[in-house]
Amino acid sequence: MNRIVLFEPEKPANVGNIIRTCMALDAKLTIIGPLTFELNDKNLRRAQMDYAVGFPIERFDTIEDFLNAHPNEIGYYVTRYSQKVYSDYDVSDSSKSYFFMFGRESTGIPKDVLKEHYDHTMRIPMAINARSLNLSNSVAIILSEALRQQDFPSLATTETIKGKDFL
Repeated sequence: MNRIVLFEPEKPANVGNIIRTCMALDAKLTIIGPLTFELNDKNLRRAQMDYAVGFPIERFDTIEDFLNAHPNEIGYYVTRYSQKVYSDYDVSDSSKSYFFMFGRESTGIPKDVLKEHYDHTMRIPMAINARSLNLSNSVAIILSEALRQQDFPSLATTETIKGKDFL
């Protein structure tokens, strides 16, 4: 099982995109800390995110609360300050539970958390002058790599809605 963990996300559009990605790729979603916007079914519908209505989102006040609630999950922290690339990690065992934590769009994951879990930090390679990628794009990159390594468990690898002979 794969879980995306967002620490204090600031942009509702990013959260909406991440909800859709988690739904499509059969991943769980956890949000830690306060939000700068309302996350409710009415607002999701208004933003044309009807696919998000009813999607379970786990909430925690602090990173410590989250870690205490999920002691058996193997955690990775996505940051530009890591020395390891996300593809350096082996997350291929689909019988294990993994989480991938992403920080606030403006400030990232708190520095003390990164220092404490430095051996489990990962980065997405970027051009030298790039500061960061969009949060929802970063989630899609990391989650897709994990699923590729796991051979896409529980995901359709052929067309199921219109049928395999549609083309």
